[in-house]
Amino acid sequence: MKRTIQALALATVVYTLAGCSAMQAQNPGEGLGPVNAVAVEQSPRVMLGGADVVAYQTENRYQPGLPQFTSQYKGVDFYFATMEHKARFDGNPEQYIPQYGGYCANGISFAIPWGGNATDFLVKNGKTYIFGGEMSQKAFMLDLDKNIALADEYWRTEVEGHNSFLQRAKRLVFRVPHYKTGAEQAREVEAATPKSAG
Repeated sequence: MKRTIQALALATVVYTLAGCSAMQAQNPGEGLGPVNAVAVEQSPRVMLGGADVVAYQTENRYQPGLPQFTSQYKGVDFYFATMEHKARFDGNPEQYIPQYGGYCANGISFAIPWGGNATDFLVKNGKTYIFGGEMSQKAFMLDLDKNIALADEYWRTEVEGHNSFLQRAKRLVFRVPHYKTGAEQAREVEAATPKSAG
């Protein structure tokens, strides 16, 4: 009963915030979403705050994009550092869009579209995965294949095409059976990290 009341309270807050720019930025409703996007002066919806999504795969690094090199895809603006990167993206957008709408892959493995820091990423098998921070990435990497499978499943069955705020509220109250707090994940990472022979 307590969880139901909590869920209803969270849903009320979410609906109240429906006009908020973050909710609008993350839920474009044009076939790509939800996405880890923010509103900036030039656009109501910029993926990963303007990170060049092509640079992850072509240069294996985070690189900020520039508004003068912008492409729009399914209602979301993407910034690029160069015209060449923009052209690559325009030729095959789905190749370069980070998995899970650019949300933290570790969060999606718990069905929670949460965070995603453009500077913490992994490129594996031609796909880009974004993380909410270094610890989140390390936790995800402890069992990479299993966590990718979990994230793929939750994205497909619960998150993709749905409102990010409602999904987040739901799964913060009704957690998946394998849910772990940040502190629990940090302990697992520490236990798996070899100690230096200092």
